[in-house]
Amino acid sequence: MSQEIRFCVAQDGVRLAYAKTGQGPPLVRIGTWLTHLEHDWNSPLWRPWLDNFSRFHTLYRYDQRGCGLSDWDVDTISFEALLSDLETIIDAAGLDQFALIGMSNGGSLALSYAVRHPERVSHLMIYGGYMRGMAQRSTDAAKNEEIAVHLGLIKMAWSADNPVYKFILSTELLPAGTMEQIGWLNDLQRLSTSADNAVRLQKAYNPVNVVALASDVSCPTLILHAKYDAAVPFEEGRLCATHIPNARLVPIDSKNHLLLSTEPAWEQFWREFYQFLGISDRQFELIPPASVPVPQNWLAQLTLRERDILHLLANGQRNDEIAQTLILTPKTVRNYISRIYEKLDVTSRGEAIVLAREAGFDKP
Repeated sequence: MSQEIRFCVAQDGVRLAYAKTGQGPPLVRIGTWLTHLEHDWNSPLWRPWLDNFSRFHTLYRYDQRGCGLSDWDVDTISFEALLSDLETIIDAAGLDQFALIGMSNGGSLALSYAVRHPERVSHLMIYGGYMRGMAQRSTDAAKNEEIAVHLGLIKMAWSADNPVYKFILSTELLPAGTMEQIGWLNDLQRLSTSADNAVRLQKAYNPVNVVALASDVSCPTLILHAKYDAAVPFEEGRLCATHIPNARLVPIDSKNHLLLSTEPAWEQFWREFYQFLGISDRQFELIPPASVPVPQNWLAQLTLRERDILHLLANGQRNDEIAQTLILTPKTVRNYISRIYEKLDVTSRGEAIVLAREAGFDKP
């Protein structure tokens, strides 16, 4: 299976990237906090999701403004702009009616779109989502302090040499993940957007409160939520099911915000998902995790300093320019580049640059 990537332009001129895979009735997956259409497609974390979404449906997914293949340099990142972008992408794809799934931050967007366009959404699914952003869940002063720390942690995860910051952020999403899986998530986050945009996207969702809209949802709705989710508390899923008319809540037996294909709960999720969309048990067998592509080993092997140097290489800097930028000696830079060549299994600067750009190292 391959994906077809297309582009459209938002009302304010921002270029938006979306992809199409599979065959069958249309299914739209809302863009989450950080995505990258190309790298997610080759990720052991996301590819199992995308394969199963595309089994019996034509899947449409996209990169939100500020990340992935969509424009990064944008003036506005707000909830209303993100909702407008969703409308633009659906119109560009020519979709009249479709099933809609919002995961994590995308849950509030999915609900808002379903209320605004009830004639177009046949089924609504929210997984690990919420109607209230972090700033709306409590008026306690401690909550404001927690939000400030969380935003600071996001920025530090991109900019600091200390890998602990990235580890803390990723383990909130994958507390039951292996070190290798957490490493994959670290790589995806860094490749998907800049530190500033990661913070701006999170800030756009923190003040969201769409509880008042919930009673106006008119399509069949399924709420799935991990019972021990540390990133978005289970109570938020229960709140969705309480306020959306006739919504059904399915607790998923997992600690992970991003469900892994190696978990027993993986089959539970897909059985509920397919049944809700009218696919019987006899029609499907889950795609085994072994079919998921293995990530490029070199990406996991690079140190933070080697990644910094590879980023500058991918942007065309010479050795002396890299040394000046990173305050290193030319000899130290040469030594780093030699080690990078070994890890990338290349013999020339040109080969290294090609691999680096394919992996997104030329992004800001």
